[in-house]
Amino acid sequence: MNPFESGLRLLPGLFARQLPGLVDGASRAAVSEFPGPLERSPERDAALLAVVPLVGRLGWTPAALRQAAGPDADLLFPGGAAEMVEAHADLGDRRMEAEAGTLTETRPSRRVRALILLRLQQSEAERDAIRRGLAVLALPGHRLASLRSIARTVDTIWHAAGDVSVDQSWYSKRAILAAVYAATLLFWLRDGSGGPATESFLDRRLEGVARIGRLRRAVSLDRLRPRAA
Repeated sequence: MNPFESGLRLLPGLFARQLPGLVDGASRAAVSEFPGPLERSPERDAALLAVVPLVGRLGWTPAALRQAAGPDADLLFPGGAAEMVEAHADLGDRRMEAEAGTLTETRPSRRVRALILLRLQQSEAERDAIRRGLAVLALPGHRLASLRSIARTVDTIWHAAGDVSVDQSWYSKRAILAAVYAATLLFWLRDGSGGPATESFLDRRLEGVARIGRLRRAVSLDRLRPRAA
């Protein structure tokens, strides 16, 4: 298994272990800041867009950034490669959120599906950069950057889908979506079909989640039914 695949497979579990303490009993205002602010500026965004075409050849390196955006461009990302990758993921999240209003789906579950596909479609020309970025996040010492990246993505998707929950479901929805999104992203990176195979894969993952939800509700209702004497 490639390093980026190993790291991506670990993300949902890491995410699920980190979130409960942050959202248990928390208000929407308290949890809305997770995983914390990320520095944003037009200069940083422009530098990221300039370096993406070079990443497939040069990697997420200060040298690539300087070549793409000028001799001092690496000063915009003092955290190095991990910070660049994290900022690039955040840029993709913002790009998705900006286009969310064009989606016609109204049901939250269908909007979540449409938003994931939109996120991937918008990233089509950046596959190499994303693949190399996941390899960076899989390196020792970059676990928190990995967690922050997937946390921001799934939180942005739920927000754009209209989720306003403030209870424990805030955590469970994001933990579930982290697993679905990570698996779909990994499949998408390998998909040569132009999209249909990834869409079918996503549908299977979402249907699996829905079946689990229906089973849990059925078990809960069965427990509430009066037992025969």
